[in-house]
Amino acid sequence: MYSIKSNLVEFPLHIFIVYVNVYYLIPKFILHKKYKRYILLLLLALCLLYVVRTGLNYLLVTENIWPEAETPQKAFTFNHIIAVSLGELYVLALATAIKLTIDRVYERKRYEGLQAIQLETELEFLKIQIQPHFFFNTLNNLYALTLDKSKKAPEVVLKLSEIMEYILYEAKEPEIRLYNEIKYVQNYIDLEKLRFGDRVKVEISILGDIESSKVPPLLFLPFIENCFKHGTKDNNNLLVQISFEKTKEDLLKFSVVNNYNQFTNKIKNHGIGNKNVERRLELLFGDKYELKTSTEKQNYIVELSIPL
Repeated sequence: MYSIKSNLVEFPLHIFIVYVNVYYLIPKFILHKKYKRYILLLLLALCLLYVVRTGLNYLLVTENIWPEAETPQKAFTFNHIIAVSLGELYVLALATAIKLTIDRVYERKRYEGLQAIQLETELEFLKIQIQPHFFFNTLNNLYALTLDKSKKAPEVVLKLSEIMEYILYEAKEPEIRLYNEIKYVQNYIDLEKLRFGDRVKVEISILGDIESSKVPPLLFLPFIENCFKHGTKDNNNLLVQISFEKTKEDLLKFSVVNNYNQFTNKIKNHGIGNKNVERRLELLFGDKYELKTSTEKQNYIVELSIPL
């Protein structure tokens, strides 16, 4: 009976000092590195709590203020003050540690959530960057064809509409079917063939079962755009070899090789395309991707390996 009564008296006091410590003393003094004031106010709070607790126990519970002791004890003695204070400090430390641990876990999850949102936003921005860059180029080509009253203009419009449908509806997803991405690349190549005619030859090879494979959208186009950007200068004929290979280790190996005139055309790693893709690869795959660029005789080679 004594235990129940004493707990009814002491439990609200435990809650009170824990709340004072967690929501007032720590934020106001510990977080501002005012340690001396914190210790002083905590000691004062413990003294006040001791007086209130002892008085309430004496009035409401029992006149034997410390029944747990082996010999009768009086209130406000050194031993009793130390015993009560240590008990309160134990409760205070345990409750504060639990609260701070919960807060730390919450803040960590909140930080990770904000970081994920930031990365997702950056990825979306990088993806959107590619679209106007591509559309402006295509619209300029279409404008040139209409000026010449070329019969190819309607076909360009049709191909462009298919690409727009892909970008507006499918490329919004974080991952899409590799088959659809390759089809999108093929539509782009068809547009360039309409523009350059017989000057352009493109070979695409697909190895492995890609039916169930998914990849981030708009990942390969910038590399292929560079082929036409650098390889068609000075009215050169362009040969592009593109390869998609799914390996047994569930890796996708993508490569693109194009010829260029090494005397008049220097390959530079600049512009939206390469930087954009490299940043996206870092955000999407961390250190799990491999990107290599090289030149061999009069060929520029890009090799990319990503996990599926």
